Amino acid sequence: MHPSAPRRRSQKYMMQRSTFLGSLASLTGAAVLAPALARAATGAYAVTHTDAEWKALLGPDRYVILRQNGTEPAFSSALNEEHRAGLYFCAGCNLELFTSAMKYDSGDGWPSFWTVLPHTTLTQTDNDIPGEERTEVHCRRCGGHLGHIFDDGPAPTHLRYCIDGLALQFVAKA
Repeated sequence: MHPSAPRRRSQKYMMQRSTFLGSLASLTGAAVLAPALARAATGAYAVTHTDAEWKALLGPDRYVILRQNGTEPAFSSALNEEHRAGLYFCAGCNLELFTSAMKYDSGDGWPSFWTVLPHTTLTQTDNDIPGEERTEVHCRRCGGHLGHIFDDGPAPTHLRYCIDGLALQFVAKA
């Protein structure tokens, strides 16, 4: 088997998933998709707010993603085209999560990174899509849902942090 065969298969799957999510967003008329059983990250975090405070701080779209584990439609984030040097912070608490050197174009429609800054995230199992077990990634400081981690990324980690653009704030390097 050719070494690039598994990668092509993964990209085909990713496009099918993004097409599905994009179609679902169109059908529902929603700017953001929330899982059927939305669950906020649980646990003790350094940054906490009431639900009402989170809604006021984040706005409706970011609230659904960060607090209810939603997903923005594929290819909808301006951060997909962000190529300047800089830092990516959690939109919920401003914790520095990624550098621009960690970002790459996976072609899946969401900002993708091959690693994360140390001690900035937590993970948990996500079974929202029947038959597909995924790994969610959350901000360590506020518990905000950032996206998912897959094992089809580039070397050296072979990980793809598939992150919702609305979960991030980008600050260009001065």
